[in-house]
Amino acid sequence: MLTTLIIVFVIAYAAIALEHPLKVNKSASALLGAGLLWTIYALYTGDHPQVGHQLNETLAATAQIVFFLMGAMTIVEVVDAHNGFEVITSRIKTTKLSTLMWLIGFVTFFLSSVLDNLTTTIVMISLIKKLLDKHDDRLFFAGIIVISANAGGAWSPIGDVTTTMLWIGGQITTLAIMKGVFIPSMINMLVPLAITSYLLKGRQVVSPVKAVECGHRITTTPFEQNLMFTMGIGILVSVPIFKTVTHLPPFMGILFGLGILWLVGELLHSKKEDEDKEHLTLVRALKQIDMSSIVFFIGILLAVATLEHTHILSNLAGWLNKTVGREDVIVTIIGMVSAIVDNVPLVAASMGMYSLAQYPPDSFLWEFMAYCAGTGGSILIIGSAAGVAAMGLEKIHFFWYVKRISGLALVGYFGGVIAYIIQYRLFH
Repeated sequence: MLTTLIIVFVIAYAAIALEHPLKVNKSASALLGAGLLWTIYALYTGDHPQVGHQLNETLAATAQIVFFLMGAMTIVEVVDAHNGFEVITSRIKTTKLSTLMWLIGFVTFFLSSVLDNLTTTIVMISLIKKLLDKHDDRLFFAGIIVISANAGGAWSPIGDVTTTMLWIGGQITTLAIMKGVFIPSMINMLVPLAITSYLLKGRQVVSPVKAVECGHRITTTPFEQNLMFTMGIGILVSVPIFKTVTHLPPFMGILFGLGILWLVGELLHSKKEDEDKEHLTLVRALKQIDMSSIVFFIGILLAVATLEHTHILSNLAGWLNKTVGREDVIVTIIGMVSAIVDNVPLVAASMGMYSLAQYPPDSFLWEFMAYCAGTGGSILIIGSAAGVAAMGLEKIHFFWYVKRISGLALVGYFGGVIAYIIQYRLFH
């Protein structure tokens, strides 16, 4: 059974990677893969109540992420509809692509530590659509946004789902992870950013033409722009606070915030004619979000879950422990594998393989795991939630990313690995 599952997963993964040559949408490949994997697992196991229980657990975990993604994307669409991003774009005066690249990289890095890498990627890609007209330029920026968002999320306990898992599990503490992983994460971002900005040196920013819809210009007052931008970003930033105070999952916070934004929007435009406010409503924003990307996300998460429930991932971790032996090499490999397989089950398997009795909180293993698992996903476009979101939002081809961005991400990844090991030996 295990061999069959691995073969099916590899074929599904290949179909996703070869989406454009095959002319088959990646969402279809992901859903087919998930369906086949669960069907094979159920038929081979024969223990239908157990499989059903595991599927329900997976569905609950997947739904939380999907609801969060839908809520974040809808909030961004509402802010965009009100021209809220003008609050930022109007203040960016640079005409050089390289300067803009540095600015976007640093904003993404620090914003990701406060929000999370997924939400930050959605916000920043929406922002660059307002700043850049050429799709080729936006693709390079999207690649740097993915790297910067994953790097920024790795050093904060609320910036990346894997870091949050380690934080909640007691493997890391807030101040220790921030002090220990900040410099490696910064290097992870700086190296690709420096190389890319050098390649773009001398090129000018080509701004897009102002949006026009239904034959007339979209107009919102400065008050409406500022209000919806402030509320939108405020809701996204407050989700980690909501989680900390209530101990409810993040999707509940984002849906609660979406309800507040919806109510404010209805009251704000209550006196306008239906025709004038139609493009500003939450109903339209829900229609605008990329459902194909969300369906792809569902398929990928369900497919990977079978590898977790059949202990393929934990067996892989155990094999690495016996074969390699060295903690630093093992964790570096786990980080690189997270570019292919979702980092959440990889970290979950690692948490199960190494006990807190043997490896106490804030030990080398856990901090290094937070860095590697958080940033290793940048090496491939489907290796992280941020990458999957960027892939859908900017229609990034898998092999374009491999050719243009993967090498940069890999150099940055190993730069951070070396920095963390040197830093650990100096201060421990």
